[in-house]
Amino acid sequence: MRDLDITEVAQRSGVPASTLRFYEEKGLIVSIGRRGLRRLFDPGVLERLALIALGRAAGFSLDEIALMFASDGRPRIDRQLLAAKAKELDRTIRTLSAMRDGLRHAAACPAPTHMECPTFRRILRAAASGAIGARRKTAPQRFRSS
Repeated sequence: MRDLDITEVAQRSGVPASTLRFYEEKGLIVSIGRRGLRRLFDPGVLERLALIALGRAAGFSLDEIALMFASDGRPRIDRQLLAAKAKELDRTIRTLSAMRDGLRHAAACPAPTHMECPTFRRILRAAASGAIGARRKTAPQRFRSS
């Protein structure tokens, strides 16, 4: 397959040209030259973009994704990082499932008001304690050196 210009890569991958330029700036992809004013890419960039899309869909940051490629551009995926992300996703799924179930209950609850519903009150207490939903993370304390 011949080299692809940035427009072709954008069309085939569904990634806008502006994002391709940003990815190149971040070192996630590399152009191999130019045809006029347009960047040229090796056809292998499409597979790399698919890996980047998969990483983004799994919740990895671009910096984390960048670490998943060796200097020669080949994937070098840390299995421990994948396992940690899977655990994080499990926690998110549990939280979202509990919130979904709570919303369904609140929508169908026969109590006269939500505040009179024991289940809804339990959900409120859990939210207040941080057991469900997002809790603010406190900033790390900085230590002064003497």
